Amino acid sequence: MRDRSDPWAGILDEGETILWQGRPDATLRLGVANWAGAAFGLVFAGFALLWMALAATAGGFFWTFGLIHFTVGLGIVAGALFWPGFRRRHTWYTLTDRRAFIATDLPLQGKRLDSYRIDDDTALSLQEGDPPSLHFAHEYRRTKNGQRRVEIGFERIHDAREVMRLMHGIQRDADRSRGG
Repeated sequence: MRDRSDPWAGILDEGETILWQGRPDATLRLGVANWAGAAFGLVFAGFALLWMALAATAGGFFWTFGLIHFTVGLGIVAGALFWPGFRRRHTWYTLTDRRAFIATDLPLQGKRLDSYRIDDDTALSLQEGDPPSLHFAHEYRRTKNGQRRVEIGFERIHDAREVMRLMHGIQRDADRSRGG
């Protein structure tokens, strides 16, 4: 039976210890990709608005078919500007002496807990920023023209260097236990 007083019961392996827990910085930061997505959404919504105005001159309610496109355009703008911060506000990080966990609780997607083993073969990279990010895994996502590599890790954490030091310690212990 699961111990209800311990939220990690049934998740952590026997003897696995939590070393660090944290959350990403959820401050709204807008970069080139955000502005590019928002610009696309504005063009999309603007075209729909122009189409609706021209269709309205013909009379009737035919112009209302443009409302869906106008709404989608505004949704693209809002998503490009606000989704990354919203996602970070609903994300939690945990590092144990064996694994890194990324937990999310997002609308429509629900709760999700991903774990990534940390061992002496794990490639760690620190991405400078304010605050920095620490990557320890990657995956390939399908695109229209093939696939692209997406880095996975603890995004925008203020104590990234300390967490990286802890991960290096985990790697040293894993190397020693293998006899390296």
